[in-house]
Amino acid sequence: MRLTVATLVLAGVVGQSAEPVAPVADQHQHLFSPSVVALAAGAPGVEVVDAAQLVALLDAAAIRRAAVLSVAYMFANPNRPAVDDEYAKVRAENDWTSAQVARFPDRLRGFCGVNPLKEYAVDEIARCAKDPSLRTGLKLHFGNSDVNLDEPQHVDRLRRIFGAANQHRMAIAVHMRSSVTRQRPYGAKQARIFLSELLPAAPDITVQIAHLAGAGTFDDPAVDDALSVFTGAIADRDPRVAHLVFDVSGIAGYGKWTEKMDLIASRLRAIGVNRLLYGSDGATGGGLPPRDAWAAFLKLPLTNTEFHTIATNVAPYLQ
Repeated sequence: MRLTVATLVLAGVVGQSAEPVAPVADQHQHLFSPSVVALAAGAPGVEVVDAAQLVALLDAAAIRRAAVLSVAYMFANPNRPAVDDEYAKVRAENDWTSAQVARFPDRLRGFCGVNPLKEYAVDEIARCAKDPSLRTGLKLHFGNSDVNLDEPQHVDRLRRIFGAANQHRMAIAVHMRSSVTRQRPYGAKQARIFLSELLPAAPDITVQIAHLAGAGTFDDPAVDDALSVFTGAIADRDPRVAHLVFDVSGIAGYGKWTEKMDLIASRLRAIGVNRLLYGSDGATGGGLPPRDAWAAFLKLPLTNTEFHTIATNVAPYLQ
């Protein structure tokens, strides 16, 4: 059976008086291994977060399940000094994430992480697809991997990656915002390339755009420009967005969000609450723990019914 956005809603129809509940799942979470913490030496507040610590954070928020997105791509970040035996370190980080997720198989689902521009990317996806703790999905980070959608070679490589994920029936969670560090172009043009060139390469799987297409806040006007392409396609019932969803990680509680609450709420409604997944991102390095992130999100000017729907939406890959 083809998965559609309609399969997201777990709770069914609720009345207008429905009260917000704790999210059923946190669909954007990270673990941080000792190796990643060492790699990020100097970044303020970055500490090890293993599966037991994450589960404790979920318990504190009354959240039952989480999607754990491997950060193995950090070892292939061109914005950092090159590391020795890069691919070996990428594999090791994905394997560490797999082992952690396997400790709580009823609570956690793992996503494989890889820089999509690397020659080994397709091989690593195939390897992860055989791992019961990683085969759920693929995490891509365009900013961290310096993906530039204005580069035809990058688009060609990404089509291969999206096609490989589709072949292995691995959902894709993508941080679509291009590199802020290198000031790569980003906005409506790049979103149109994503819509026209990449989504058609993965027609059968869930594609989850992180942070409402931003980098963790809604402060950058380019993010709203990019998002407008997708809200337009949704309004037009474009078949290319049939399996497209968005997570709300990093939107509330960061940056100048209190000044933009009405704008954020209007964009959430333009996307459609049935396409929105709750996520809180990593709880280290200044990130909010799941309970605090949800408390901030509840301050947005949405109705109780809208909050309830978002809280009870569960992506097909967690069902």
